Amino acid sequence: MKKASIAVIAATIATLFSAPAPAQMQGKSKRPNIIIILGDDMGVCDMGSFGSEIKTPNLDSLANDGVRFTNFYTHASCSPTRSMLLTGVDTHLNGLGNMDEWTAPNQRGVDGYEGFLNKQVVTLPQLLKGAGYQHLYGG
Repeated sequence: MKKASIAVIAATIATLFSAPAPAQMQGKSKRPNIIIILGDDMGVCDMGSFGSEIKTPNLDSLANDGVRFTNFYTHASCSPTRSMLLTGVDTHLNGLGNMDEWTAPNQRGVDGYEGFLNKQVVTLPQLLKGAGYQHLYGG
């Protein structure tokens, strides 16, 4: 697995386990815990809360009691999709215009096809850290 893919996956996992820093918890306003679930190879109606006939009670409970983002566009492959989720911008702006291993010779060295998140974007975990959140790891 390429370093860029590992970094994107690691950042995605870190985002999944973000929680407010203890100092923030003692403040006047309690910040919500944030859990982001990205389901690979799922259709829009594969969960019960989105109309599926398949019973998905645990995911439905999370979706029904939380905030659902329903206007997210995916890329044709995994790491560019994750890069959009992490940065909130198009893959050609964040450096993953294509999966690195699929980058064509004419795309090598071209802005937007770096194969890793470039320094022109800020990630969701970076923004959350700046807002007082920290990463929690299970184990």
